[in-house]
Amino acid sequence: MVYEARQILLRHLNQNPVLSSWQAVLDYCALTIRGDVERFHVLYLDRRNRLISDECLAIGTVDHVPVYPREVLRRCLALNASALIIVHNHPAGDPEPSAADLAMTKEIRNASASLGVILHDHIITGAGRETSLRARGDL
Repeated sequence: MVYEARQILLRHLNQNPVLSSWQAVLDYCALTIRGDVERFHVLYLDRRNRLISDECLAIGTVDHVPVYPREVLRRCLALNASALIIVHNHPAGDPEPSAADLAMTKEIRNASASLGVILHDHIITGAGRETSLRARGDL
C-alpha cells in the first residue's frame, strides 16, 4: 500500500511540479534522492521554477560522488533550463557539506553564472535532515 501511494505521488510530482517554496523542494528531494551510496542530482528548472527534469548525473560510493560542472551545464543548455538546484545525499546521515562539496558548488555557481543560469541552491540530505548551502551563506 505504501509503495503504491509513493508511486502515485511520484507520478504527480513528475508532471512538471512548481518548486516555488523551500518546503516543496524538500518534499520533492525527500521522495526522490536517497540511498546507500551518494547520488548527485540536478533539478533543471524553467523561468517559473517548474521542474523540467530531475537527473541523477552521478552515483558514487558511501562517501564520494564524482561531479563535473561541465556535464551539469551541458545538460542545462540542452534542456534550455534557466535555473537549477543541485542536490546530493550523504548516506552516513550527516548533511553538513565537506570541503569538496563547497569547492564543487563554487565551481558550478561560477560556471552557471557565466551562462546566465541561476544556481538557486545546493541541498545536502541525510538521515531525515537537510542542509542548504544558500541558507548557510556558502552560495
